[in-house]
Amino acid sequence: MVEQIVKQDEGNKKENSSNLPNFKIFDLYDISDISVKDPGLKNAINLEPKLVLKSQGRNVERLGQVNTNIVERLMNKLSTAGHRGKKHKIEKGDSTGKYTKNMNIVLDAFKIIEKRTGKNPVQVLVDAIEKAAPRDGVTIIEYGGARYPQAVDISPLRRVNITLRNIAHGASDKAFDKKKDLAEGLAEEIILASEENGESSAIKKKKESEAQADSAR
Repeated sequence: MVEQIVKQDEGNKKENSSNLPNFKIFDLYDISDISVKDPGLKNAINLEPKLVLKSQGRNVERLGQVNTNIVERLMNKLSTAGHRGKKHKIEKGDSTGKYTKNMNIVLDAFKIIEKRTGKNPVQVLVDAIEKAAPRDGVTIIEYGGARYPQAVDISPLRRVNITLRNIAHGASDKAFDKKKDLAEGLAEEIILASEENGESSAIKKKKESEAQADSAR
């Protein structure tokens, strides 16, 4: 009985997805053929086709980010690209928090990615997230007043959030006090992360997080 219900739900999902209009991102990039290879991230990366990538705060509830398109989530992270921890360390005119400015930055970055790689930039972004998403992290537990680091597995949604934040920070660092603008820095960071290049800030952060987790086991 349970298997029948599951199969029926899967059939309804396929039917609903087939009825969705095939909107293109920025009316340029088709996302119907974008694939997520990491099974742990398939449900955390939203690739629902939308005409306007702006949720207007409809997904602010707990775990609501799953319903937000992955490109919009990247645009939102660019609003705080200068934050490091709890402090705002890098001040840039590009990080204004304005939706239209963030959208233009991502659009320009996608054009650069398409020109350099010849691939769909949304697929390159998804590949970058898959390869730069840390699997292990460290939390602090307290025993008798003493605090100890403890290795933990990171949830899929947090893996995506951490990776998008690291990509935004890496793009900001590459463009800060340099001739290249934030769009060029973002394109470079995404391409390097998709190639699992050690020069990518997101890849460095992933290796650092997993190394700390290994030492805390």
